[in-house]
Amino acid sequence: MPALITENITAGYGRTPIINDISLSADVGTITAIIGPNGAGKSTYAKTLVGVLRAVTGRIVVNDLDITKMPGHLIPRNGLVYVPQNENVFTNLTVRENLEVGGFAVRGNTDARLEEILDIFTDLKKAQGKKAGYLSGGQQNLLAIARSLMVEPTVIVLDEPTAGLSPAYTDVVWNQIDLIAKSGTAVLVVEQNVERALAHADFVHIFVAGSNHMHGPTSEIAKHDLAAIFLGRAEATSS
Repeated sequence: MPALITENITAGYGRTPIINDISLSADVGTITAIIGPNGAGKSTYAKTLVGVLRAVTGRIVVNDLDITKMPGHLIPRNGLVYVPQNENVFTNLTVRENLEVGGFAVRGNTDARLEEILDIFTDLKKAQGKKAGYLSGGQQNLLAIARSLMVEPTVIVLDEPTAGLSPAYTDVVWNQIDLIAKSGTAVLVVEQNVERALAHADFVHIFVAGSNHMHGPTSEIAKHDLAAIFLGRAEATSS
């Protein structure tokens, strides 16, 4: 069942569109990956979902609610959260304080949810009193993901969550992403590492030059010459 549906999204910076007529959906309990060359519009699309950028055309629906024009600060309360690639934690706050900030969008007491998150992210539990600025890059990314889960979202959008990480910590982050999906959340991941995306995603979209060039189940997408598509050397029709 789709938790997220976007239809005919066009958006960009100023008058120049970066993405054009993008439609896709993300199902509950699955991982949907967006891959493509640099400059294809992957991060622009992610930012448009959460109101950092505004869609010029189209609509964004979460849990049957149209959030296209909703103020950005209200979107997490309605089930959609976003974890950016950079500057995604409060470095002067401790791990625990970062999680508490993540719970501000929730009405009522969030103590139990915070403890539940710490039990899931065991590395963070051990470092809960440490300032986030002293964590490794991988731990900071995990903290950003953990903080977003404080609102118990239906959809989580991750923008290159493993960029710059060691292979070992990339494994750690992807293991957590797998667990999040299995818990019933729809996970939408912008991923530069194609091999990792194909290894973990259930469904894949390939963005090229601002359009959704090809999409389908991972098993079908993996059959194509992705390097050639990224470089614009292959003709391919959307699935």
